[in-house]
Amino acid sequence: MRSLKTQGSTQLHPGLPASHLLLALAIVAVWGTNFVVIKISLDSFPPFLFAALRYIFVLLPFAFFLRKPKVSWGNLCVYGLATGVGQFGVMYFAIDGRISPGLASLVVQTQVFFTIGFAMLFAKEGLRPYQAVAVAIAMIGLGIIALHTDATTTFLGLALVVFAGFSWGIANTVSRRAGAINMLSYVVWASAFSIPPLLITSLIFEGGVHQLWEVTLAAPMGAWVGVLWQSWANTLFGYAAWGWLLSKHPAAVVAPAPLLVPIFGMGASAFFLGEALPAWKVAAASLVIIGLIVNLFWPSLRTRLAKCF
Repeated sequence: MRSLKTQGSTQLHPGLPASHLLLALAIVAVWGTNFVVIKISLDSFPPFLFAALRYIFVLLPFAFFLRKPKVSWGNLCVYGLATGVGQFGVMYFAIDGRISPGLASLVVQTQVFFTIGFAMLFAKEGLRPYQAVAVAIAMIGLGIIALHTDATTTFLGLALVVFAGFSWGIANTVSRRAGAINMLSYVVWASAFSIPPLLITSLIFEGGVHQLWEVTLAAPMGAWVGVLWQSWANTLFGYAAWGWLLSKHPAAVVAPAPLLVPIFGMGASAFFLGEALPAWKVAAASLVIIGLIVNLFWPSLRTRLAKCF
């Protein structure tokens, strides 16, 4: 895995200068609270139409002002399909009555395992003992969630959000392989590959052209604000900045940032949507996050402990 000498006088996280860390915190704050926006907007739009609208407003009008990045069409296609369809199309479908938004913000963080797993695969690294322990801890947390399925959180919803995390891991890997390019332009042009399959899926499963057009016209202003928040804050800012960070640092350095997403997501869902936080949910969240932390920080912690003793 490549290394990078970072610049900046203050290092608040190993490998991340202060300015990059603050950018990462801004990204996860937007991503975490975004789950509340998703849930509210799904009251007006069916999930795949909602996802299609999101990427339409990412692509237009910005594609007229930003040149196609110097990356292959295949790379753009895979990224667009992974984020637009595999991650958000599927996750919107899950949040639409199959899993609570707070839990979705937690479960989708399985992307950390997938992201680092793909990096290990391409670097020809094996699964280390501490990584196996980390996966086991996180899986216990996911198992607790699976045992508490009900009307708000179903096993299907859980499986769909895990798949969304898998798709996010693919997107992270593909964007890193794109190299040092204009990530804003990259996200915009990749959106062109997200829109057609989302619209086709919506037309097949959510109603014909006339019905979907009526739904679109009848949507209140608040729902459209949600669409634009998804397009501009979450995608143009969030994913362009995230892709930029991934292009500057190894995956294991940047990947810990989304650990804070469930804190924002579950907190915002409890505050704005009244989502309950029973003991089992807190325990499951703790186990998943502990597993992620072990996976990401155990090598540096072991080194520091060895120096102490």
